[in-house]
Amino acid sequence: MPARLFASIRAAEGEIVLERATPSGPWSLQGEPAADLVRTGPSQYSVLLNGRSHRVLVLKEDRENNTVRLRIGAHTCTVQLQDDRGRLMQTLGLDKATKKAGDLKAPMPGLVLNILVKPGDIVKKNDPVLVLEAMKMENVIKAPGDAVVKAVAAEKGKPVEKGQLLISFG
Repeated sequence: MPARLFASIRAAEGEIVLERATPSGPWSLQGEPAADLVRTGPSQYSVLLNGRSHRVLVLKEDRENNTVRLRIGAHTCTVQLQDDRGRLMQTLGLDKATKKAGDLKAPMPGLVLNILVKPGDIVKKNDPVLVLEAMKMENVIKAPGDAVVKAVAAEKGKPVEKGQLLISFG
């Protein structure tokens, strides 16, 4: 059974189903022969499909959200990608389960330079929460997920050891 990839373009109705017979083979439209794809530069491709040539530029690839922003000729579009596993998870409703942030521990020994949150603050994933100096470099420690700050165990100006609790989320 070929691997499938579902692509939907935000401005268009319906979705495009891509498939490939082998894990390293080219993607093609379902039931169609593979398009001729040539890389012409960094993030630039030339695609020959049904006798027509198209210039494609990959503007941004967001693996976390499974989106790719493309410029095809003079048009720009965002493509949402989903594989068979993602499609199954969506069908079962498992895609709505959010990862809750747990305790944040020191990734390395260092000195707490600044604490950017306090108990009760609401943080989003990747929001800066603390600045840790290690080996004479400032490291911004970010929230592991969306959460509410339950308690701050670290103290400004105090050293911490690797694995020591910095912030608890609730």
